[in-house]
Order: sequence, then structure tokens, then C-alpha cells
Amino acid sequence: MPKRNLHAPNMKARAARLNLLVLERRDPACNMARYYVLSLDESLFGDIALVREWGRLGHRPRRRVELHATSDKAEEALEHWLARKKRRGYSVSSVN
Repeated sequence: MPKRNLHAPNMKARAARLNLLVLERRDPACNMARYYVLSLDESLFGDIALVREWGRLGHRPRRRVELHATSDKAEEALEHWLARKKRRGYSVSSVN
């Protein structure tokens, strides 16, 4: 049985650009070591999911999943959260 390709063409292009974005915020004077992860994934039903995960380094993370009808809407939401976190002092530590 041949494998079905479940990814939409625009999803493949987006996945080639960004798979995972990791942000960090550290301040040793305040004993602060936090992280924030943003990623775009396809849901089982064909929607695009913006997955946000955050927490203190070494502790159990929190996770939220936002479903978007199109990859453009999901990318807009990702850019919104990225700008918001940069304003709060987070910096990009890795992009996969």
C-alpha cells in the first residue's frame, strides 16, 4: 500500500523554513531562567496548529495549542507571539 502524503504543499514550504523556534530569557541576578518554544504543526484534521510551550528551565512545561484554518493565519499568530516575547526580553536561542 503506498504511503499517503498528508501535508499540504504550502505546509511543506513552511516546514522547510521553520520547524521549531526556541526563545530564552535569563537573568542570574533575579534567578530567572525561562524558555518559550513556538512551532507550527499540521493537526490530524488538516488545520495548522501553533504550539506554544513555556516554563522555567528544569521544570514541567505548560503547553497551548491554537488551531488555524490556513498556514498564513498560523504564521501571523506565530509572528505576533514572537514579537510579544521579544518585547518581554526573550531572545532567540535556536531555530530548527
